[in-house]
Amino acid sequence: MAVSKLACIYSALILHDDEVMVKEDKINALIKAAGINVEPFWPGLFAKALNNLNIASLICNVGVDGPAPAAGGAAPAGGAAPFSTAVPAEEEKKEETKKEESEESDDDMGFGLNIFD
Repeated sequence: MAVSKLACIYSALILHDDEVMVKEDKINALIKAAGINVEPFWPGLFAKALNNLNIASLICNVGVDGPAPAAGGAAPAGGAAPFSTAVPAEEEKKEETKKEESEESDDDMGFGLNIFD
């Protein structure tokens, strides 16, 4: 199946590069010339899908409207980020004291979890 799709994609790109209208019969001709066996529905499917699309804009805009930025990225204009990663100072202090207490409790038992104690 992957070979069939790739053959149709490459055929469509070749046709576009030669400034030829992407049609089912033209895709079939290129696939036949390449000697590739493709399920018969793929060329028609690709021709219909690319019929009213600007292939040049598809090629040039790959990844432009990609996934959303990662958490902690720039905030959208006019407000704060919806998922802020900032931790209030009070919570940071609580976490630090908890870490220190857990380290001390390990030492109280006569051993530490750190390798280089």
